Amino acid sequence: MKEMRPALFLDRDGVRNVDRTYVASVDALEWIEGAAACVRNFHARGWYVICVTNQSGIGMGHYTETDMQAVHDHMQSVLAEERAALDAIYHCPYHPAATVARYRKDSLDRKPRPGMLLSAMADFPIRREASFLIGDKQTDIDAAHAAGIGGFLFKGGNLATFAEWALAAFEDGAR
Repeated sequence: MKEMRPALFLDRDGVRNVDRTYVASVDALEWIEGAAACVRNFHARGWYVICVTNQSGIGMGHYTETDMQAVHDHMQSVLAEERAALDAIYHCPYHPAATVARYRKDSLDRKPRPGMLLSAMADFPIRREASFLIGDKQTDIDAAHAAGIGGFLFKGGNLATFAEWALAAFEDGAR
């Protein structure tokens, strides 16, 4: 059995990359300053780094899961060039008002619900009490708390610097 480790959960749009409403292609991808360094720094500590992202643009018909996967593959490639990598990316294409019928549902995976986080905790040996999420919306924080982990609201700037602050605050008891 693998050793239990803490996890840093990161939202995608607005945290790892600039939120452009629907980032449907590699051309639309613009990194947040310090994103690769954040991933690299937490891996160096022995943490898992996992992305959890609502992708309602799929359900709304703005792009496909194949388009999203191309963006994620590119992100992983760029991170690899920076000696960093995400351990996993969980996404939720579902939305109760989706225009694409197969994605129209109220899913436990859609933040503010904790489904993606709980799936990651089932897939990886994660120390829940030592883990936290960085997101840019209250729904991210609500999902973190629903999953029993800490959550910190990122409002821009350097992600690596913010993550170090969040870790210190978390260790001091902030949730």
